[in-house]
Amino acid sequence: MKKPLNLLSGVAMAACLLFGTNAMAQSMSSTDFSASKTRIKTEYKTEKKGCASLASNAKDICVAEAKGKEAVALAELDNSYRPTLKTQYKVRVAKGEATYDVAKQKCNDLKGNPKDVCVKEAKAALVAAKADATVQMKTSAANTTANEKTADANAKASSETKEVRADAAADKRAAQLKVAQEKCDALASTAKDTCLAAAKANFGKL
Repeated sequence: MKKPLNLLSGVAMAACLLFGTNAMAQSMSSTDFSASKTRIKTEYKTEKKGCASLASNAKDICVAEAKGKEAVALAELDNSYRPTLKTQYKVRVAKGEATYDVAKQKCNDLKGNPKDVCVKEAKAALVAAKADATVQMKTSAANTTANEKTADANAKASSETKEVRADAAADKRAAQLKVAQEKCDALASTAKDTCLAAAKANFGKL
């Protein structure tokens, strides 16, 4: 069965392509920044209004997509206006949260265990996105500091990077374990116990 999150690839790609940071000018005036911000908010209102013709969960998905697109666009605009490691981090998180919010709404089209699994998978994807964003930000910061200092600083930067990556990997495994355990809930008796044991073996602490 195709995973529900696969339905989101188009949304995520559209947000990335339409509002890619590289498409923005490297130097932006405050006037251009304000104008772009107004345009983004106007586009969101227009798209949200277009969702009104839909019904039930289709409408909720439409609104979530519009909100996600706006959030990513605003984050990338800020990063283009005053680029820093923090604004780059916020762009990555905004993309992860936008994808998660849409995924969560699409999960509402399911019921029972498939819905629970869908939600857990969406959450796992968000955890992974945030973990990767944190690794990228802290690694870049550590490398920048190391480049400005001595060999000792380089060694410290390497150690910090290794620690951050280990933390990120642990967060991802924990999220994947929850997905696997949720899938086991659809089973019964011995099959469920075997499934849970396998889940812990695959995604438990190393």
